Amino acid sequence: MPFPKQVIVRMSQGTAVMAALFFAAPLAAQSQLCGAADAPCAVEDGTYHLLSPDTGAPKGIVLHLHGGGGTGKGMLGSGLAQAAIERGYIFVAPTGWHPGARFERNWAVKARGTDYERDDTAFLKNVLSDVQTRLDAADLPVMLAGFSRGASMVWDVACAEPDFAMAYAPVAGAFWDDLPGECAGPVNLYLTYGWNDRTVPLEGRSLRGGTVIQGDVWASLFILRATNGCTARQPESSSYEGDLWLRHWTDCDAGEIQLMLHKGGHGAPKGWAGAMMDWFEGLSPS
Repeated sequence: MPFPKQVIVRMSQGTAVMAALFFAAPLAAQSQLCGAADAPCAVEDGTYHLLSPDTGAPKGIVLHLHGGGGTGKGMLGSGLAQAAIERGYIFVAPTGWHPGARFERNWAVKARGTDYERDDTAFLKNVLSDVQTRLDAADLPVMLAGFSRGASMVWDVACAEPDFAMAYAPVAGAFWDDLPGECAGPVNLYLTYGWNDRTVPLEGRSLRGGTVIQGDVWASLFILRATNGCTARQPESSSYEGDLWLRHWTDCDAGEIQLMLHKGGHGAPKGWAGAMMDWFEGLSPS
């Protein structure tokens, strides 16, 4: 599915820094029972924050994973939270928590030479199950999005547990070395990346004297294309508008892969949240 033209025009007005993307005006919507900024919901091994729409039955669930050092609470004011709530979706923001890691508020991204106190895939399953129970939302479609370290966690979940969500939307992150040999099944994934990202470069980078290595984004996409059965390798179509370059693998055996490149650095272009919601809604059953 080509990138919607109306979205491209809106986004091509310029790119924004990370703060502009992830921190918009506070929301008026209130969570149910728990989940507000001062009252996180608790599950086994952690907490999450929650906002639910206040008009009609919710249409789906959007989980957003913060970057290294962030918090779920901080995501309540994000652009994605605002876009999700305005369109009638539940917004969920778990908090990564690994006291022994470089960032206490971190995610258990699979990487060479790393150990974690918590299994974050199991944690996210607990979070989603709790949300579904609290809000009677077991049958709603789910999108898992994330930024930076959160984005790499999105890749790991998509690869190991493809049925966790209907859609995966990582920003500025991919697999870390050692890359997985294969993934468990096809997925719908929309990757957004800055051409000038120096924090998590497209080609990856070596850290801590080479003991930990950020994976190559192109290699990550290769693995996912093989899993989805994108046998032609090249995208079915490509498009561009202003500062955005878009590639669309939509003719695979199963699932679809979208790639958005922008001229910015470690962040996403203006309008990203609305674009991801457009894509998610396009995948969701009517």
